[in-house]
Amino acid sequence: MTATIHDSGYKRLFSNKTIFRQLIETFVEEVWVSRLDFDRGERLDKSFVSEHYKETEADIIYKVPLRDSDKVIYLCLLIEFQSDVQRFMVLRSLHYRCNFYMDFVLSNKNVRGLLLPAMFQLVLYNGDEKWTAPTNLDQLIESEIDLGSYGLHFEHLVIAENAYGKEWLAKVDNIITTLFLAEAHYDLPLLMEKLLSLYDTEPDRQAVMLFVNWFRQLAAHGRLKNTDFAQIEEQYLTREEVKSMLVRALEREREIVRQEGIDIGKKEGIDIGKQAGIEERNHQIAQAMVANGFDLATIAQVLALALPEVERLLIKEQEPGQGNIA
Repeated sequence: MTATIHDSGYKRLFSNKTIFRQLIETFVEEVWVSRLDFDRGERLDKSFVSEHYKETEADIIYKVPLRDSDKVIYLCLLIEFQSDVQRFMVLRSLHYRCNFYMDFVLSNKNVRGLLLPAMFQLVLYNGDEKWTAPTNLDQLIESEIDLGSYGLHFEHLVIAENAYGKEWLAKVDNIITTLFLAEAHYDLPLLMEKLLSLYDTEPDRQAVMLFVNWFRQLAAHGRLKNTDFAQIEEQYLTREEVKSMLVRALEREREIVRQEGIDIGKKEGIDIGKQAGIEERNHQIAQAMVANGFDLATIAQVLALALPEVERLLIKEQEPGQGNIA
């Protein structure tokens, strides 16, 4: 797919902490990344992109504490929407950092001994051309005269979506790699497979739904075939809604089971009737959930049982030779 999405769609995606975190942890290969405490991180609601570049760039800033320190690092993402490579992008990144630091100084002008905070800048490029622009400002400065330590040294990280192979992205299998697949290696069957996988594995439901809505935006702006999105939406939302309704129904069923077991126990005057009624219905529910693709952890949560109890329910009536249900 050669078309790219408007900056508003990307900004909404990366304003989600889970998606931003996946970008950093998947593509920034620096030792300090493991020290970031994203659970305490926060996105700053301000923009430092100059007016001259607002139509081509979007910026996202997160302030993230370190796990083993009282210090923080500012992670700055510039999203480059132009289809061609901008040779002086690193200079624009430097301009951005200077604006940020000037604002920081003005906001903390009464702090004695103020030091500027650490900042890491990365550029996300979703154009079609291979990224060839320098990432270090030194490469753009006339070098006939060596200024030594007085020279200007600045570097940013560029993450080009089209620089990663389809097989590697599919193997990593998270929201951000699926985004890269959609932009750089458009393959509808693979995308549908990955979206359904995200449903089963990604605990941040808001992040996944934001991603599905991003596909809806693509269709609305003519950057994705409406028929393709219809297939994605049908596959994903049907699974989402059916499973949600099934979980709610099973939770109601569990309450009915509990009450029926109590009634049985009262009628027979013994606890055995109560327990037998509950166990039999739990067995039926567990079997139904397995047939609908639920994992054991979800079944245990719905039935309010420990995992070993669920496993026992599922194997107690198996015929010889069937094997265990995993």
